[in-house]
Amino acid sequence: MRKLIISAVVGAIIILGSLYLAGVIAGSKDNRRPPSQKVVKTVFVDTVKNGTVSLVVPANGNLRAKKRVELYSEVQGVFRPGSKLFRPGQEYNTGQTLIRIDANEYLASVQSSKSTLYNLLTSIMPDLRLDYPEIYPKWQAYLNSFDLNKPTPQLPEMGSEKEKFFITGRQIVSNYYAVKNLEQRLSKYTISAPFSGILTEALVTEGTLIRSGQKLGEFINTGAYELEVSVSKTYGEFLKVGKKVELSNLEKTKTYTGEVTRVNGKVDQGSQTINVFIEVSGDDLKEGQYLEANLEAKEETDAIEINRSLLLDNDQIFVVRDSILDLMYVDPVYFTDKTVVLKNVPDGEVIVAKPLTGAYAGMLVKIFDENKSKKAQL
Repeated sequence: MRKLIISAVVGAIIILGSLYLAGVIAGSKDNRRPPSQKVVKTVFVDTVKNGTVSLVVPANGNLRAKKRVELYSEVQGVFRPGSKLFRPGQEYNTGQTLIRIDANEYLASVQSSKSTLYNLLTSIMPDLRLDYPEIYPKWQAYLNSFDLNKPTPQLPEMGSEKEKFFITGRQIVSNYYAVKNLEQRLSKYTISAPFSGILTEALVTEGTLIRSGQKLGEFINTGAYELEVSVSKTYGEFLKVGKKVELSNLEKTKTYTGEVTRVNGKVDQGSQTINVFIEVSGDDLKEGQYLEANLEAKEETDAIEINRSLLLDNDQIFVVRDSILDLMYVDPVYFTDKTVVLKNVPDGEVIVAKPLTGAYAGMLVKIFDENKSKKAQL
């Protein structure tokens, strides 16, 4: 019995001690959550000052030479070598021979026809001397100026009907125009440069048999180029001939000044755009080069320009009033790829200048102080 009582007392002491320790451990834990600290975000702001904003319409396109000639042959023959090789990149001055086609056979037929005309003129001279002595000196002078190795001179002017009937009846006029027609075709065996420029395409080489109607190459003038761009019809009325345009290359390393020379009067039905042609010059410009243009369409008064990311989907922007964010409805009038032009924003309004993550109306914010930031850096 004594042992049983002692065991019961020890067991009770152990149980009570365990309960006490458990209470102490439980009481030592701090179950209270720390009070949440209110975070005030810093925002960048701008003070609105309305003014005149130029609406710049971006466009792009490839340069094309303003003066260009596609070379075609109207006659047939063998391409004879000239003073310069007919190759892409070859430069020619005005009047220099681009292509010379062998015309020896055709030249013989031309000379034969000119000889026939000369013989006809010679045969009428005795009759003119006897029957028409007053016009004989005129035709004798023409005969003396006739040279088979030079272009046929123009016939003397016939003043009377008798002279016309006499000359026409002897087949002088018809033979004369037949010779001029042959001479005109003979000139097509030589193709000369109509202006100073460069050969950009050569489809034949020396010794090639050229056929009538065959394309031979392409020749351009490197002094002036045109840039064709498509602009929305909304701004078509503001794009006038003579307006200056700023152009730049794809890398934005070089800029050029162009001028609107033509505006197409037709609107493309599919894209609802108008083609505008801009003339530009430059020593480093090349045919086919890609350029970007900034066309000043018009000027919008009492407006501001901000980043597009600041405009919300429902045409609202964030403003700061007494350190609290608020929303304001605005009127967007023009969009670019990066900015938007707004109206109906009062002067002096403090607007958010940079996007703020998690922003909402009623949010407590702190305006960024640039002066304090500079002092802290120093």
